Amino acid sequence: MRRVTVPRRAGAAVVALAVSALTLTACSTGGGTGEDASEKVEGQVTFQTWNLKANFKDYFEGLVKDFERKYPDTRVKWIDQPAEGYPEKLSADAAGGTLPDVVNVSPDLAYPLAKAGLALDLEKAAGKYRGEYLDGAWKSHRMPGLPGVYAFPWYLNTGPMFYNKELFRKAGLDPDKPPTSYDQLFTDAVAMAKKSGRKTAMLAGTPSIEDFGRYGVRLMNARGSEFTFNEPKGVELLRHYKELYAAGALDSQALTAQAESAGRKFEQQSVAMNPGSALDLQNFKKDAPSLYRHIGITDAVNNTGKANMYVQGLMVNAQSKVKPAAVAFAHFVTDKKNQMAFARKVTIFPSTKGSLDDPYFTKEDGTDATRVRVAAAKSLKTAVNYTPVLLSDQMKTVLRNAVARAVQGKQSPRAALDGAVAECNRLLKTG
Repeated sequence: MRRVTVPRRAGAAVVALAVSALTLTACSTGGGTGEDASEKVEGQVTFQTWNLKANFKDYFEGLVKDFERKYPDTRVKWIDQPAEGYPEKLSADAAGGTLPDVVNVSPDLAYPLAKAGLALDLEKAAGKYRGEYLDGAWKSHRMPGLPGVYAFPWYLNTGPMFYNKELFRKAGLDPDKPPTSYDQLFTDAVAMAKKSGRKTAMLAGTPSIEDFGRYGVRLMNARGSEFTFNEPKGVELLRHYKELYAAGALDSQALTAQAESAGRKFEQQSVAMNPGSALDLQNFKKDAPSLYRHIGITDAVNNTGKANMYVQGLMVNAQSKVKPAAVAFAHFVTDKKNQMAFARKVTIFPSTKGSLDDPYFTKEDGTDATRVRVAAAKSLKTAVNYTPVLLSDQMKTVLRNAVARAVQGKQSPRAALDGAVAECNRLLKTG
């Protein structure tokens, strides 16, 4: 069965979406309130998902029938869009006034719609449901500069960290106590590089915006109007990575490595830690049995006590003619029962409180799938979405290039991050 992954930010298409949406509702102050969402649940609801029909047709058709049985005066028209071109489709619908009543979005796609007044503020229209969801999941669809929440949290994901117990043992480190804080990670990484004569690196990648968040760096100001990851704590993190690189504790190809090449380094046992999924674990068992025998699973290192959360949501169109039915349907799809049913069909996690305590997410049965599922579910209970919804692909490239210059010693960590923040803030204002 295909594994549901959380789509990445769509870059320029998101900007286009923002422009189209703002053009459509130029007089809006942002965030529809939906005071009438408590009226009678009736009418036809259009429901749009993102690349789910091919593998989950029966599930969603059953979901629709269950809802229509519960609310006999409603009908649901399900539309599924392909992954390719989804942001552009949202942009066209926003510009043409044809957005469906309930729309599958990630936080970055919800932002321009919320800013334009096309996304219903669920704090006002459906705040009574807030207590049903994990706090971090509910807050993931808060938007900078806007007062509410603009989508029901739906399915979640996170990535566990794999580590090589044998490499830890050879370095004189406790194979049953992988690093949980960055200070421990840096100390262990240098020790491993020294013990191996610089032949074994702890990591194969430089820090992304998520790492800055997990380190405890404030990424944006309270208003969400400026990036702030160049604060002293951000400079401190980058300085540590520069030291790791110089010590051989960061793989020499980390500056240019893609996720796939980092995975190969881990499989070849020249890198001791790497993020992954249940699918990776199955591949290790088949392709690298000597590595598989020594695999440990832990949370990604953080200083905050909170893992990173990837989240999908269901947005209600603030201009919907059937708001009460749209709110009821979005809540129905994302309620505890239906999220749990979906999670049993694919590798995702429910955003509802209590669901992650189900034995399905807490008890291992000896299979690779449950080893990873249990580890991920445990971390998701308190996880947060560290990546700012306003960080575009172009901005991510700016940060990545700045990190590379600092790690190589071509620029000081302070100067590199100051430049990156200045450029990202310029792009934020002109975008």
